[in-house]
Amino acid sequence: MVRVAEEWFAVCGGCEVSILDIGEPLLDLLPSLEFVHMPVLMDHKLFGQTGEKKHMEIPEADVGIVTGSIRNQENKELAEEMRRKCKIIISLGSCANFGGIPALGNMYNNGDIFDIAYRKTASTEAGDNPSQGLPALTDRVYSVNEVIKVDVSIPGCPPTPEWIAGALTALLQGKSFSLPERSVCDDCPTVREKKAKVAIRRPLQAPEFTPGRYDNMRCMNEQGILCLGPATRTGCGGSEKTPRCIKAYMPCRGCFGPIRAGANPMVDMMGALSSVGLDPKQIEDRMATFNRFIGAGRLRPMPTR
Repeated sequence: MVRVAEEWFAVCGGCEVSILDIGEPLLDLLPSLEFVHMPVLMDHKLFGQTGEKKHMEIPEADVGIVTGSIRNQENKELAEEMRRKCKIIISLGSCANFGGIPALGNMYNNGDIFDIAYRKTASTEAGDNPSQGLPALTDRVYSVNEVIKVDVSIPGCPPTPEWIAGALTALLQGKSFSLPERSVCDDCPTVREKKAKVAIRRPLQAPEFTPGRYDNMRCMNEQGILCLGPATRTGCGGSEKTPRCIKAYMPCRGCFGPIRAGANPMVDMMGALSSVGLDPKQIEDRMATFNRFIGAGRLRPMPTR
């Protein structure tokens, strides 16, 4: 019996839903798994069932699953406790692996964020920063692997249930698990002619497509609709391969992160757009757009001019 602990940090909860969305294959896995801690499913208190303990405590486990980015000191301490108590750590989802959407906050310092949230928003009555009963923010948003050692990484916003089941099955069988180092474009069925039809347009404009078909739809970038597929790891389509955003006739937003460790999606995208005759300078907020899900360790406050 493999003991599993799970914790979430700065996250929306979609990764936990993906675990439940494994569906019938999860029923095959459950007899071999014992969940000893998982806030979304069970009532196991961090400070003891009656709050009698002074420090956060996770039961010892064979596998620890962590979701969400590290945004405050409590997240950091809890991640460290998971690392101490779990033999194998799986970072699940784009927030855990790259900072996710919360890491867009790294473009501002904490003082600016508090000013916007509590004093400078038109609909907000100005007040002091909250302080009582709240953990202190870290200086920026961190991915989990910037704080603790991670053994298995599964990206995605949310990750596909198939990859989660595949990772758990591999661990139960004593096998290694890894994702393909290919781009979304490698699995995209759209037609590429390597020349843009128009300049870059607003991303929410509808592309030209035939309902129910993908093989005769022109590449999104060549239609002028910004797609981050050239610089994004494939896998979101699962066994069907066709990327899930493309299946909805929408451009890739980059949630599966870089194709491989050390890649620079911003540089890769600039090159991909230029290669089909598009001008990346037309994108007003290139830094945030190209690093939308991967800002941990990449995005920083811009110097004041």
